[in-house]
Amino acid sequence: MPRPLNAAHLTAIDLDPPHFIEAAAKAGFDGVGLRLLRVTDTSPGYPLYDDLAMLRATKAAMAATGLTVGDIEFLKVTPDTRVADYEWLFDVGADLGAHHLITAPYDPDLSRLSDTLSALAEAGTSRGVAIIHEFFPWTNVPDLATALRVVEAAGPEVHLLVDSLHFDRSGSSLAQLAAISPERLPFAHLCDALVAEHYTTDELLFTAREARLAPGEGQIDLRAFVEALPDDLPLSLEVPMVSADGPEAVLGHVCEVTRNWLAQGA
Repeated sequence: MPRPLNAAHLTAIDLDPPHFIEAAAKAGFDGVGLRLLRVTDTSPGYPLYDDLAMLRATKAAMAATGLTVGDIEFLKVTPDTRVADYEWLFDVGADLGAHHLITAPYDPDLSRLSDTLSALAEAGTSRGVAIIHEFFPWTNVPDLATALRVVEAAGPEVHLLVDSLHFDRSGSSLAQLAAISPERLPFAHLCDALVAEHYTTDELLFTAREARLAPGEGQIDLRAFVEALPDDLPLSLEVPMVSADGPEAVLGHVCEVTRNWLAQGA
């Protein structure tokens, strides 16, 4: 059975949620992730709680296409993060039927980070929205080993998100990835990229936000990465790239190339 494929919003971030869902469905994806929080000054977020017309249009697009919202993203966990400030985020996620809220590590105190993740997980439980924590090589949680320690300290309800780009850039171990309990890994992010011996922080950020490639178009050992994941684990394609043909064409290209690439490895 083919792995379920979702489209992460960053792949076509300039499309608002209703248009993104429609374009993802046309491209052939099974579901989407939605970015409800603005992450950078140069990329949008779509909170939806303050735009009821867009929320209704988003739900209408879901109903019309049959696509589900697997996750919402992403909350930067800082020393000042308070659960009460994000009750709305869980509510909107639950309204959309999302199963996970992606969080990111921006607290240098890893013990406090784990405590905050635990508190967020408790808040999400009643809404059916679990916490899934992602690591980035330019943060204080730069690799899989550190991320695993953080989520294990946060408790069994906090999941781990592994992105093939960040995994490759961090020098993390395939053996350690294969050894992680499947219960910690509800889905993974997949993309390809060119590979170099060293990266500056600016290079890491630029590739992550603007210059990824579809699977098989770069140099990451994605076969080994996918083989280390649990069988049939859902994959979310996060592949931002510049295209003169527009975001809809990017989604179509990424979905087609990925399905062909997965079929070749079956």
